Amino acid sequence: MKTKTRIIAEIGNTHEGSIGLAKQFIRTASECGVDAVKFQVHLFEAESLPHAPNPPYFKDESRKEYFDRTAFSMDQWRALKSFAEEDCNVDFICSPFSVEAVQMMQRIALTTYKIASGEVTNIPMLEAIAKIGNPVLLSSGMSNWEELDLAVRVLKINGCPHLTILQCTSEYPCMPEHAGLNLLREISSRYDVPVGFSDHTLGVAVPVAAVCLGATVIEKHFTLSKAMYGPDAAFSVTPEELRFLVNTIRDAEKALQHAIDKDAKAQSLGQMKFTFEKSIVAANDLSAGTRLESRHLTCKKPASGIPSRQFYDVVGKTLKNDVSANTCIEWEWLE
Repeated sequence: MKTKTRIIAEIGNTHEGSIGLAKQFIRTASECGVDAVKFQVHLFEAESLPHAPNPPYFKDESRKEYFDRTAFSMDQWRALKSFAEEDCNVDFICSPFSVEAVQMMQRIALTTYKIASGEVTNIPMLEAIAKIGNPVLLSSGMSNWEELDLAVRVLKINGCPHLTILQCTSEYPCMPEHAGLNLLREISSRYDVPVGFSDHTLGVAVPVAAVCLGATVIEKHFTLSKAMYGPDAAFSVTPEELRFLVNTIRDAEKALQHAIDKDAKAQSLGQMKFTFEKSIVAANDLSAGTRLESRHLTCKKPASGIPSRQFYDVVGKTLKNDVSANTCIEWEWLE
């Protein structure tokens, strides 16, 4: 690993259309140590037919009602982007769900676009994003290889300068055994791009494992409280959980980034070796002329005498003098 993992707090639409609440999400995520916050840009008429169904885990109101109610104006989007970047020092990322939403984000000079799992096959939108010439995060949550191949090809031939593909499984929540961490290296090899992980599992174990397997980006759904309204809050991390995730990933990075020399490290642990390793000692009182057998010897702390690893170098030697029990054997006593 040569770079820091980019950790993204996925806020989605959990802000409920409140600019104040959205800013609180951004500020809190920033205080937890993330590198970026991510929102969703839904324009119902541009992305859905009137009868488009809700996801199975959210039935409280229609998609149109939900998206219309939680939508931000252009001025509000500008204000949120400015607040994130200038006041909270985190990157501002959005997932558009239509060409019209892409155009809206162009007007606020969005610097990074996230393509959600359901948009991998939306070729016109992929073309529109790629032609902007900004970095793209592509989530693979519900795509097969053929669909992902096409999406990558469309993005690249239309000028996408930097593509990162996120392994993802579109299950809410996702069981750890369905996370597909085995695909990280295959995606990287297949497309010759950096890989990341968009996480829908509960807890922090799976995203940390993804970092250890080479993920350069981690995205995690974030909420101020799991009791909040909306489709995402129940399987999102709270501020305490997000802070723990960030700190755990940073610790994992330190372990992955810093190589040690085994011999040099062992040498630096000399006092520990003295305290915890053992020396070869007499198991009982021994007389001069005794030809030493295993039964005559034992190993005890500290490592002040002949190291216990040389046990069988001592066996077979003959004592030149008497040795009392629990006395460390010395080389000059042997012949």
